[in-house]
Amino acid sequence: MSGDFRVGHGFDTHRFSDDPDRPLILGGVKFEGAPGLVGHSDGDAVAHAVTDALLSAAGLGDIGVLFPDTDAKWAGADSLGLLADAVARLDEAGWQVVNADCTVVAETPRIAPQRNEMQARLSGVVSAPVTVKGKRAEGLGALGRGEGLACWAVALIERR
Repeated sequence: MSGDFRVGHGFDTHRFSDDPDRPLILGGVKFEGAPGLVGHSDGDAVAHAVTDALLSAAGLGDIGVLFPDTDAKWAGADSLGLLADAVARLDEAGWQVVNADCTVVAETPRIAPQRNEMQARLSGVVSAPVTVKGKRAEGLGALGRGEGLACWAVALIERR
């Protein structure tokens, strides 16, 4: 280990879509039977939060700057692809991911049944362990009313 470490924090939130054909994608995994999230890309709040945590740690901007929702180029984008782009930017800047951890706050869907698949997909993209856990808002606020979900992520990177 180089001893040169940085920590980054990421956050993303999206409301649930009224479009019955919009899939719910979290951590690169499709959740069958759950409403999708409103978003310019695929709306994957987990991948977005991890992306922001990594970019923040390396001082490379944020997801909104690099992949703005005002640019038609990113409409419907695969968020794991955006995450992979961020990892490549870290690599070019001389950083590697040590690990990342995510907390998804939602009344629905339940995260636990697909946690292992989400962790595997995210870990594969960042080439380091990524953990995911689900929490409920216990009826408090918009998240507690089931209007959407939010994800917080923290990442540790190391200079190569």
